[in-house]
Amino acid sequence: MLRERAGAWAVLGPLLWGCGLALLQGGMLYPRESRSRERKELDGLWSFRADFSDNRRQGFEQQWYRAPLREVRALSGPTLDMPVPSSFNDVGQDGRLRSFVGWVWYEREATLPQRWTQDLGTRVVLRIGSAHYYAIVWVNGVHVAEHEGGHLPFEADISKLVQSGPLSSCRITIAINNTLSPYTLPPGTILYQTDTSKYPKGYFVQNTNFDFFNYAGLHRSVLLYTTPISYIDDITITTDVDQDIGLVNYQIFIQGSELFQLEVFLLDADGRTVAQGTGGQGQLQVPRAHLWWPYLMHEHPAYLYSLEVRLTAQTADGPVSDFYTLPVGIRTVAVTESRFLINGKPFYFHGVNKHEDADIRGKGFDWPLLVKDFNLLRWLGANAFRTSHYPYAEELMQLCDRYGIVVIDESPGAGIALAQSLSNVSLQHHLEVMEEMVRRDKNHPAVVMWSVANEPASSLKPAGYYFKTLIAHTKALDPSRPVTFVTKSSYEADLGVPYVDVICVNSYYSWYHDYGHMEVIQLQLATQFENWYRTYQKPIIQSEYGAETIAGFHQDPPLMFSEEYQKGLLEQYHLVLDQKRKEYVVGELIWNFADFMTDQYTTF
Repeated sequence: MLRERAGAWAVLGPLLWGCGLALLQGGMLYPRESRSRERKELDGLWSFRADFSDNRRQGFEQQWYRAPLREVRALSGPTLDMPVPSSFNDVGQDGRLRSFVGWVWYEREATLPQRWTQDLGTRVVLRIGSAHYYAIVWVNGVHVAEHEGGHLPFEADISKLVQSGPLSSCRITIAINNTLSPYTLPPGTILYQTDTSKYPKGYFVQNTNFDFFNYAGLHRSVLLYTTPISYIDDITITTDVDQDIGLVNYQIFIQGSELFQLEVFLLDADGRTVAQGTGGQGQLQVPRAHLWWPYLMHEHPAYLYSLEVRLTAQTADGPVSDFYTLPVGIRTVAVTESRFLINGKPFYFHGVNKHEDADIRGKGFDWPLLVKDFNLLRWLGANAFRTSHYPYAEELMQLCDRYGIVVIDESPGAGIALAQSLSNVSLQHHLEVMEEMVRRDKNHPAVVMWSVANEPASSLKPAGYYFKTLIAHTKALDPSRPVTFVTKSSYEADLGVPYVDVICVNSYYSWYHDYGHMEVIQLQLATQFENWYRTYQKPIIQSEYGAETIAGFHQDPPLMFSEEYQKGLLEQYHLVLDQKRKEYVVGELIWNFADFMTDQYTTF
């Protein structure tokens, strides 16, 4: 049975991939410079204003996007300098801004290279890496884009706007609303306090059912990039291995011309061409291929080839060329009843959960912090992490490819606690988010599994249909990877787990219950694993476990929050995990890699 299931994954994945592609419309290639492409990052200080008006709508009523923010007369607060990328919450000294809920406005004047504005054969694109949560974008007062959901990129072709004139600069205005409702992802609720003896008129707060701070703002780079008017819109790669021959299946989509030629070259790490092809779809064969292996699983992990795509298109103005290079890792992923296989060998997820979270910058992308995190991960001996609880920056995924750190790529489906959040309205948005995730991250060899949610109310009646539909849709988008979600429900009550490929379970024995009684951990944890496996016959990952500690607090015999208690609790878990990994447990991800911000509250 082990070989049958693994073989089915290896064979069906590449064959079904073309079917999945049909569901995805349009590409979201990472903006890379090439002989035909340029990029201009707009990181730095932007003008910023929060709309503190009672209805949070003054910016729209006064049409702030029609003139520079600093020229707008408003009673809703000052115009500030705001660094991008960053969350706006912790940068200033105004306490109202830290917990602000509603519309905030960003603005930046961007200088444009002359060739971008005068060459009508150049396509100019505005790309926003992440705007949390709902964003509306204007260029020179003209509406160009809207997007729902943080953590994933979106774009707008602004060529006509900047090439009419032509212009030497353009004003970019982005309005962002961080309000969460039962139908957003992640969901939340707004609580209005109507007792005027306790609260000011119109007072409200944002409530959530997830345990991390709802940072907001422009969290990743905003940039402009160019392509020719006929261009490479999307590339999809899947890989397989036949004995020592690496197989690279490619599919390329072109926009702007129906008359074109495509050349495809696969280069090794030394820049030598090892395979080549033509046309928009095909397979490259690489004899004696170097496989992409996880960190610590091979003496030469994370080997990357480069796929260079060359487009020559015929247009009314003559031939046009476009070039794009994509890193490629040749590897296979398969799941059996008791194993997770990478390149046909059992892989054990030995790692952590993370957050994009840091002092002052919030969820803002930061290169030094990212590199430090990866150095710490490798120092720990970690080979994997989960993007708890939302998709992380594209640059982080690229480092995972380079360093061999395996990723469980998770959607923002955290805090799905209400029946409303399992409605058809929520489901439709969740399906769209998974499409955006797969479109962005499908070519990363480090991504070996999709997670559609974290700790949803999967015992509620609507959860069965919700997760059956969501997981089936994700598999249709990408048949080459297994799909999971992370549960905290009991094995008897969970209505979503029947549809996952790998069971991911969060449990905190002797932390959230049986406080201080570490002697019960081994029995309870072993019983948890045995119940899940007996019921479903699927591999299991302990996707969260751990205990908080106060650095420097010591107590022996151990007390909760002491360093000794945390160490003792982990040791009790590890005794069981070390036994069960010989059977059907395929991973352990500790909570959490580093401290992170939460809402202010007390349980007492």
